[in-house]
Amino acid sequence: MADSRFFQVAGPFTLADLAQIGEAQLQPGADPDRVFSDVAPLDAAGPEQVAFLDNRRYVSQFTESGAGACVVDPEFAGRAPSGMQLLLSERPYRSYAKIAQAFYPPQQGEAGIHPTAHVDPTASVGEGSILGPGAVIGPRAKVGRNCRIEANAVIGEAVEIGDGTSVGPTATLAYCLVGRACQIHAGVRIGSRGFGFSMDPEGFVDVPQLGRVLIEDGVEIGANSTIDRGAGPDTVIGAGAKIDNLVQIGHNVRIGRGCVLVAQSGVAGSSTLQDFVAVAAQAGISGHLKIGAGARIGAKAGVMRDVPGGVSVLGSPARPVREFFRLCAIWERQLKARGRNKDE
Repeated sequence: MADSRFFQVAGPFTLADLAQIGEAQLQPGADPDRVFSDVAPLDAAGPEQVAFLDNRRYVSQFTESGAGACVVDPEFAGRAPSGMQLLLSERPYRSYAKIAQAFYPPQQGEAGIHPTAHVDPTASVGEGSILGPGAVIGPRAKVGRNCRIEANAVIGEAVEIGDGTSVGPTATLAYCLVGRACQIHAGVRIGSRGFGFSMDPEGFVDVPQLGRVLIEDGVEIGANSTIDRGAGPDTVIGAGAKIDNLVQIGHNVRIGRGCVLVAQSGVAGSSTLQDFVAVAAQAGISGHLKIGAGARIGAKAGVMRDVPGGVSVLGSPARPVREFFRLCAIWERQLKARGRNKDE
């Protein structure tokens, strides 16, 4: 059970309610009126709690679990322990996520402006929004309805934030337009000047960064990530993108819809990621490249040329996955051969 000091549980819910919420089907013979009070992991859940199985590595935990109910793929239904109620779903993790959201809905808090917050007279704050201690809303900025601006966050001059967006503590937003229902976590920096300058023996000459950052609806940006404003064209983050902690996005970058960028990855200036690209941890994408829709960039990959849509790459310089592992096999054989030669 989640720590009640930090998380407030809702419910309880009947099994029928949970099936509807999770878009799952009740196993034949299940009791639709049985009541559940919380969610929990397979190995810790009790008779009033709901667990899930999404990875076959945990089938042994599933068969021994004390959970009263479990969200599971029909493939594993026959391995459930006696008495466990089953919520059958071909996408159990998605179904569980919806159920967990029902038990733990976002805590908006009471609308209002903290006495230590500063709102410029020319700024506007929508109905139902919350401004935490020390929050700053700059001149001509617009904060939509039901937004949450947490402690010491700074919303810069003329920035616009759509309805239902949350901005975490100490985040700073400048030169940007942010859509609805976005989540911007603690310490995020949006709109800092792009890394653009002329390199010259007489000294570096900064190029004015005159673009913006455009963030579409439903984007999540993890703690301490940074997104630079464009140099002339805008930096764009497409709807529904998920950006992890400690990610760097350079100026003029265009991130498509539903892209995922994992922690410590980076995209250099003027590169484009088309829709639904996934970039794993610590991968780096060089500047002025095009990454096609649905491409997958493996962990620690160094991408130095365009990647076609749907292709998965690994290594540095990055290359298609099969080619990368073929090279690994060649290197391994060479190392073994070298070892045998030394022994001889």
